[in-house]
Amino acid sequence: MPESMYIRTIATMSKTVSLFLLVLSGILFFTRCSNDVDLYADYKEITIVYGLLDIDDDTTWIKITKAFTGPGNALIMAQNPDSSNYPYKLDAKLIGIKNGNEQDPIQLDTMTIYSKNEGDSVFYYPKQLMYYTTENMDVDAVYSLIVNTKENEITSEAPMIGGFGLSYPYNTIDFVNDHAIKWNSVKNGKRYEVTTIFHYQEYLPGTYDDTLNLSIEIESIYANPVKVSNDLEGGEALELRYAGDKFFAELDSELEKTANIQRWSGMVDVVISAGSEVLHYYIEINNSVEGSLLQELPQYTNIHNGTGIFASRHSVVKSVPLSGFTERKLVEDYNLGFKYKTK
Repeated sequence: MPESMYIRTIATMSKTVSLFLLVLSGILFFTRCSNDVDLYADYKEITIVYGLLDIDDDTTWIKITKAFTGPGNALIMAQNPDSSNYPYKLDAKLIGIKNGNEQDPIQLDTMTIYSKNEGDSVFYYPKQLMYYTTENMDVDAVYSLIVNTKENEITSEAPMIGGFGLSYPYNTIDFVNDHAIKWNSVKNGKRYEVTTIFHYQEYLPGTYDDTLNLSIEIESIYANPVKVSNDLEGGEALELRYAGDKFFAELDSELEKTANIQRWSGMVDVVISAGSEVLHYYIEINNSVEGSLLQELPQYTNIHNGTGIFASRHSVVKSVPLSGFTERKLVEDYNLGFKYKTK
């Protein structure tokens, strides 16, 4: 399932921390030019937490690190796991509160994963120390995160986001005309990002051994793929208009026009990713930063006694075929090799 909101959020987090490191590197440079300032004398432990809760996730991941300082180049220090990881396992847990009643604590364990590639950020790779649990999250609960270090107790909380349905598209989706994706907001959901993915099959005689199942994310049909609800109560009618002609224009631009190629349209996935209020404001504030070191970075965090973000999200998918008129236009008006499907 596409997770555009999650990916963009992680990218935003990496950008923010990268800027922090560049600023820190500059501070270290100027400090070395002075004998009057001891940068390390007043070092204070700062815990950094990033976590997103989703009722559909079979594993909940929480990233818990710490800010660091020391002699030398901060960008080089960032490549050492010992610079930002705690040297001991932290006492970290989630506690759900439902209908005023506290649920049993969920103790977080640790795991080292190897999912990071060189160039993803300035930090060390491929190892990532993560805190996690495989316990199912209760959609009706508000979860408190509690992390105890040897010096501080770090806390935060996040309400869960449940499922919701789409009223358009219904049975098919039409791109011959302009329409709007329609849905009702969900409780605790503030930010909604819409992604549209077109699936198709492709076969090129003499080149492929078999028919390929491919897909393309259609981005240009929306002027802005984000919709924000007025409140967190749920039930608000929301819609996001799209330009149907841009669907054909994007396919015409992105797909190769190869002689003898054969293609068949498949399902269209309309994905709506809902994010909590905290996640919405975090993304908005960080997207307003252009990356200049001369610009003061706005501070937004819901981590008490630390920094970072602890929030929730949830995505729903509606899969529908193209309307008959849309398929006819794709087959007959564009030289992309699309054929009518045969039974």
